[in-house]
Amino acid sequence: MTVAAVVGMQWGDEGKGKIVDALSERVAVVVRCQGGANAGHTVVLGESVFKLHVVPTGILREGVTAVIGNGVVVDPLGLVEEIEALESRGIQVQGRLLLSDRAHLVLATHKALDGLHETSRGAGKLGTTGRGIGPAYSDKSARAGLRAHDLTDRDRLLDRARAHLKLCNRHIQALGGAPLDTEAELARLAEVTARLAPLVADTVCFLHKAWRDGSDILLEGAQGTQLDIDFGTYPYVTSSNTTAGGLCTGSGLPPAAITEVHGVLKAFTTRVGEGPFVTELTGEAAQRLRGTGEQQWDEYGTTTGRPRRCGWCDLAVGRYAASLSGVTHLHVTKLDVLAGLKPLHLCTHYALDGKRLSGVPASLDALARVTPAYEELPGWTEPLAEIRRFADLPQPARRYVERVFEVLRIDRGTVSVGPRREQIIPVAR
Repeated sequence: MTVAAVVGMQWGDEGKGKIVDALSERVAVVVRCQGGANAGHTVVLGESVFKLHVVPTGILREGVTAVIGNGVVVDPLGLVEEIEALESRGIQVQGRLLLSDRAHLVLATHKALDGLHETSRGAGKLGTTGRGIGPAYSDKSARAGLRAHDLTDRDRLLDRARAHLKLCNRHIQALGGAPLDTEAELARLAEVTARLAPLVADTVCFLHKAWRDGSDILLEGAQGTQLDIDFGTYPYVTSSNTTAGGLCTGSGLPPAAITEVHGVLKAFTTRVGEGPFVTELTGEAAQRLRGTGEQQWDEYGTTTGRPRRCGWCDLAVGRYAASLSGVTHLHVTKLDVLAGLKPLHLCTHYALDGKRLSGVPASLDALARVTPAYEELPGWTEPLAEIRRFADLPQPARRYVERVFEVLRIDRGTVSVGPRREQIIPVAR
């Protein structure tokens, strides 16, 4: 029996959805543990592309129970839309999806405040998705939030939501926004309670029983290590802990339960929104990385559609992520995109004021002054999409992947040469 965790090792968008989907083949339960609809996981099944936001990726595997954990913040209206979209495409959700009774709710007020706060920052904007995630987590920390168990009692939910709307409308008006129509918002909320109430469960007890009974469990992380509220490029981060430790608190499983940590690292680096990016490229090189590869994997956000900033693979960031989460298995994605680029560059570490750094600075001022140390590697021109064995990759492609594994000191994992399930290759080292 294993409890495996999947974490992003960069700024999100590493291709975690594909890796979670692949690993889901051998598990009974997949748990989404943190974040909200600001994160999106894309899975390609044949000619079909699924873009999931809150529903765990495991829902795409028959026989898997998908759990939305206590650490997730959930927009109830958005969740119903996502469920209905899956059902319209033949994915069975009924009886297979559980919503933690401790998960906090994202309401229209949170979205309104998210937009107003971002506007008020002016030039210092953070680049949020506007999905209300930050304000929802703020309410959680302030002990003022509504939780999923409130969905099981319609009258209690509407009473609590009414008081919440009254208080938040004052904040909205103070920031120069128009107050929300309380009755209209309550009516929208009331519409979804009947659909969501049957999904609400004590998922902590459910997961502990599954663990004790020997079921294989997969913890699905969202976003990436550099967006972690504590360890990322603060304040240009998300509002939750995205490392393996955050997956424990977001699911209710103890740290000792985790037997494997799967880190996902893109063969180059991207980020969406504002914030430091040491290995960022601009101009033609950035456009080349953003727009190549198979169409479904072009570098635009799954949730926002925003173009991603692109740069060389940053293994200083990767090493930091591996150490924070104790990564045991490495999955390098989108190697196919690098075909035709010559030469290639790998950032192996940072230097600051002439001294090599062992980690990633917390200070944005220091990050602005670091120098990336690059290794130059030869590229290749051959397409990789049809290759299924590591030994069959062009020698420069094999060497590139091997060097990533060497620098990060990880022995087990895979490399991806396209978006589909069958385009994952075990790495032989």
